Formats: sequence, C-alpha cells, structure tokens
Amino acid sequence: MSWAGFKKNVNRATTQVMMKTGHVEKTNDRDYEVEERRYRTMETASLRLQKESKGYLDSLRAMTASQMRIAETIDAFYGDAGAKDGVSRSYKQAVEDLDAETIKALDGPYRTTVLEPISRFCAYFPDINECIKKRNHKLLDYDAMRAKVKKLVEKPDKDVTKLPRAEKETEMAKAAYEQLNEQLFNELPQLIDLRVPYLDPSFEALVKIQLRFCAEAYSRMAQVQQYLDADTREQYAQGHLDSRVEQVLQEIRELSISGTGFHWHTLSLDFDSKGRRLGELYTIAKPNCKGMSMYSSRICFSVER
Repeated sequence: MSWAGFKKNVNRATTQVMMKTGHVEKTNDRDYEVEERRYRTMETASLRLQKESKGYLDSLRAMTASQMRIAETIDAFYGDAGAKDGVSRSYKQAVEDLDAETIKALDGPYRTTVLEPISRFCAYFPDINECIKKRNHKLLDYDAMRAKVKKLVEKPDKDVTKLPRAEKETEMAKAAYEQLNEQLFNELPQLIDLRVPYLDPSFEALVKIQLRFCAEAYSRMAQVQQYLDADTREQYAQGHLDSRVEQVLQEIRELSISGTGFHWHTLSLDFDSKGRRLGELYTIAKPNCKGMSMYSSRICFSVER
C-alpha cells in the first residue's frame, strides 16, 4: 500500500470515529440503502444455492456408493441362497449400473447446465462488492470535507485561501461519490431483476436431471422386484409383511442358541408415592447343561418413564 493510500485509510477511520461521536454529520441515502439490502439478500441466497447445488451432486455420488457397498454386503450375506433366485445378484447389478451409467451420464450435463451458470453468476459479486466498498469510501471522503468546510465557516482561518480550496475539494468529493452512488443505485435493481430469467434455465435443467435420475432408479429397482418371491410381493401389497417378519423373529427367539437361552418373567412392579413406576423385578430362568433342572437369579433395575 502506498503512503497516500495509507493516509486515506487513516483519515477514513478517523471520520468514522468522529461520526460515532457526533462530530461529523453522516450522509444518509435511504433509497440506496434499500437497494443494497436487497442485493445482500440475493448475494447470500445465491452463494448458498451454489454451495447446495454442489452438495446435491456430491450427495448423489455418496448415495450410489453407499448402495454399492450395501449390495456387496447383501450379496455376501445371501451367498448361495441368493444365487439360486438371483435376488442379491440382480440388486447388485442394478446398483452398479445406476452408478456406472446414470450418475456418470448426469454428471456432465449437471455441471454444464446447473453448476457452471450459478458459479458464473456468483463470480460477479466480488467486483460488485468492491464497487460498493469504493462508494462507501467516497462517501466518507465527502462527509469529511463537508465537516472541514463547516468548521472553516464557523471559525475562519488566518489563511483566507483555505476555505475556497476546501469548498472545491468538497465539490470534487461530492461528484466522485454521486457518480458511484448513481451507478449502483441504477444497476443493482437491474441485476436483482435479472436473477430470475438467468437462473430459470438452470432450475429447469435441475428438475429434468432429478426426474431422469429418479426414473432410472425406479426402472432398475423394478427389474429387481421380479426376482422377489411372489408371496412376499403379495404380502407387501396387502400390508401383511410385518406380521410375517414378526413370525420369523419369533421363530428365531425360540431357538435355544438365541439370546443364550434366557427366558424373562416379570415378578412384580414397584411404584413410588406418586404412582410412577420405579422398576421391575425379574426372574431369569436358564436350562442347565443337561436341560433337566432350572435355576434362577433375581435382578432389579430402574425404569424411567
């Protein structure tokens, strides 16, 4: 930074302090302030849109990668049982195709029609912000010169040329400020109004890309469905699948190796003076090694409502 630039920054900082103490009168332009607030709102929303748009593409990749890991695990879990009816292999193939074909096919169009236009729109903000910053600096310079002229008028200096020079500098500062202020006041609303027609094609492309992804995913999963057991599909359609799952869980619970063979029986319930349940007393019964006699132990634990 040059010495002249450093001096300007110091003078502007001094002017701001004097404004806060009431020694320098601040120029207020309500109409411009309204437009700048509208611009700041749009800037915040646009930058967030840029971030979330990139996050959407990353989320699609993460989701398909997670599906592939699940498919590999399911295929290993089913083993030969899954190979017989082809369910696990079909699901794995469908997920791999969705990742290899659909996601990669959508990546390029999404970047071209959504990410890049939004990024180009947001790329204008640094220049606009610099222009706003320059306008604010010119306003500080103008207010400082007005305060200087006012002081010279109230307390004339021995050098009679100081006041005319200060008045001339004030006019120059005013002209520089008004030029930038008028430019921003006229062009900020135009930029705000152009945001909708500019981003409309990107929004339309986003909807179409989402539609294609969902349609492809539905189509591939529908192909997997034909490998499912016919009874399972029928029970799912009729809402009876939950009862079947519960039946299988009950069969698992009845196995002697499930839960180490423990059987739980509630003996009593304890309550406090306000009727709140404090705990339950259980007996744990377990067969001995020969499966003939039984032994038991008692455990009491707290249960919060």
